[in-house]
Amino acid sequence: MIMSGLKKRMMKEKYLYRSLFILILLATVFAGCRIYKFRDTAGLPAEVKTVKVGFVENKATYVNPQVARKMYDKLLQKIIGSTRLTNTNNDDAHYVINSTITTYNATQTVGVSAQQASTNRLTVTMHVVWRKNLRNETDEFDVSRSFDYSANLSLQQAEASLLDEVVRSLTDDVFNKIFSDW
Repeated sequence: MIMSGLKKRMMKEKYLYRSLFILILLATVFAGCRIYKFRDTAGLPAEVKTVKVGFVENKATYVNPQVARKMYDKLLQKIIGSTRLTNTNNDDAHYVINSTITTYNATQTVGVSAQQASTNRLTVTMHVVWRKNLRNETDEFDVSRSFDYSANLSLQQAEASLLDEVVRSLTDDVFNKIFSDW
């Protein structure tokens, strides 16, 4: 009987320690796993409250009709979703961001063997004009990325698989240049 009581007590203590260990482990995991957002980017002055993102123009020699609209939508979505700025259509917004696709070229690149390239490269460049109306300043910069694809694909086939990556990469570069000064 005494042995049975001691055994029950040891089982309770073991259960208590195990439960305590699991609780501490879970608290540690959840404390370190937070959703991270750039809601207040470091380079954004407190007085800046509004932004106007102009439609992306496409002045490249080859025009993919989807690219400009998707880049505009993604850039606007990223700015509104990742900062405290409010979107407006007024030209007197604190920040006005206009961009133009200046290059959209496919070229043959790597691994030329037996007179045929094994990889092609799509290069896309955007020119961005960033007007800071509160300071009466304007900055201009270019962002450019290259995307490789199989030479067995036509440009249209490659665009179908690369379009989301092109849009995401270039809009991330524009966002980082403006709000993080990368």
